Amino acid sequence: MTRPPTPIDAVADAFVVDYATLDPIVATSLGIPGHDHRIGDYSPEGAQERADLQRRLLQRVGELEPADEVDRVTRATIAERHGLYLELHDSGEHLRDLNVIASPPQEMRDVFDLMPTATVTDWETIAARLRALPAAMEGYMASLRAGVSRGTVPALRQVEAVITQADELADPAASFFTEFTAGARPDGREPDAALAAELELGAREAREAYAALARFLGSDVAPAAPAVDGVGRERYQRFSRTFLGATVDLDETYEWGREELGRIVAEEESVAAELYGAGTTPEEAMRRLDADPARAIHGTDALREWMQSTSDAAIAALADVHFDIPAPVRVLECRIAPTHTGGIYYTGPTADFSRPGRMWWSVPEGVTDFGTWREKTTVYHEGVPGHHLQIAQTAYRSELLNTWRRMFCWVSGHGEGWALYAERLMDDLGFLSDPGDRMGMLDGQRMRAARVVLDIGVHLGKPAPADLGGGTWDAAKAWTFLSANANMAEGFLRFELDRYLGWPGQAPSYKVGQRLWEQIRDEARAAAAARGEAFDLKEFHRRALDVGSVGLDTLRWALAPA
Repeated sequence: MTRPPTPIDAVADAFVVDYATLDPIVATSLGIPGHDHRIGDYSPEGAQERADLQRRLLQRVGELEPADEVDRVTRATIAERHGLYLELHDSGEHLRDLNVIASPPQEMRDVFDLMPTATVTDWETIAARLRALPAAMEGYMASLRAGVSRGTVPALRQVEAVITQADELADPAASFFTEFTAGARPDGREPDAALAAELELGAREAREAYAALARFLGSDVAPAAPAVDGVGRERYQRFSRTFLGATVDLDETYEWGREELGRIVAEEESVAAELYGAGTTPEEAMRRLDADPARAIHGTDALREWMQSTSDAAIAALADVHFDIPAPVRVLECRIAPTHTGGIYYTGPTADFSRPGRMWWSVPEGVTDFGTWREKTTVYHEGVPGHHLQIAQTAYRSELLNTWRRMFCWVSGHGEGWALYAERLMDDLGFLSDPGDRMGMLDGQRMRAARVVLDIGVHLGKPAPADLGGGTWDAAKAWTFLSANANMAEGFLRFELDRYLGWPGQAPSYKVGQRLWEQIRDEARAAAAARGEAFDLKEFHRRALDVGSVGLDTLRWALAPA
């Protein structure tokens, strides 16, 4: 039965429309039409306008009485989320918003991956957005300049890495913008002369904007940037709350991360012995798995096909058995990304599912061989029952949740924690019964546990373990530690470490989020036992996913028995 919209729903939905006007990149991500030709205002004034809109949202929602339990969760989540966003704004974090993966320089480039490219109109819109990029970059540089004047400056490591990224985007021979516009085929044909000229001009102006950013970072920001990567306890606690939607004891979590890492290593040793005999180390087992031709895929076309077939098989096996999966959610597109960072990621559907959920693989240059043993668990993480089931099913629930709940709100610990929870669940359900596939899952879980330790260790300046030489955690010790606990190529791991150092609290939200999800499930199981009832895991998952992406503290009380 459809739930009637409430006054709180109306305020929340109006906020999404207003925010999309102020942030066209968010509009494109959510599939809200009418803004794809714009970039947005990254200046201090633009940030203030978005903050003022959020303050009005908090005031209006706070004045309304919840009509039902859904409203109570909505009001609590809005207060928690936007209260934190305003804390970050008021502390000046937007004036040093620069890192290697999730800051305005990446947002302004990555949004083009989500834009439709089928028609002449689509490419005219792309050309307009390209030409809007220089003004947006000027606004962003104004924010960084204001930060420098206040002594609020990103770390030097992030500045130098983004200079490298900007230089690549500015290089006509290597730039994404050059390749992207050169590949325009509206309606399957070459663009006419006028559109081709407009795309070429837009690509040149976008490249010049990134060239200007690289020069500015080198001349104005780098000289003022601190060499220290750690952000300290106060800032880190705020970031941790933002990514988890929960307050955790950072010192206890650090020690738990060390213990969890030890447990996973022991599991790996057991699986290595199962694969190749007693005494086989996990590292040796992984080398032998990499060399196994039965577990190899050659070429990106074959990789995409394997991703798609593995995802389709999981959806078919899980639907109506372990999960309720609505028909539109049973469609997931697997694609090779146009970038080459090495990351694998998911982008959600539009509200009407005209753009489906998509799993992307950003394959590094020159990489042509892939091991299925490593990546089966990744397909489950990004697809079903991971991000796609979680995000697309929430988007589908328009009869229950407002647009803010379904499409706008995203909490990393909830989302990434669920995806890691889903990996372990697929092991429990027998989908990783092959010991090679299980080793791949454990290898990923080991890295996620390791980064809980190094992320908190570096950013809080905690004492480093004796096997790292003692002293205080720093980037060099973090590299040694990460290299010992992640079986991946050096270039990928270098990028990963830069990501952790520049995006404090985000990487631990995966494993800590999984921990909190498992605690919430176990609490629900214990409550059912106390009532003398059998615990229905499928029903628990349906109820939990229907809540949508909320902070994990909010999820805990939303699922608690009445």
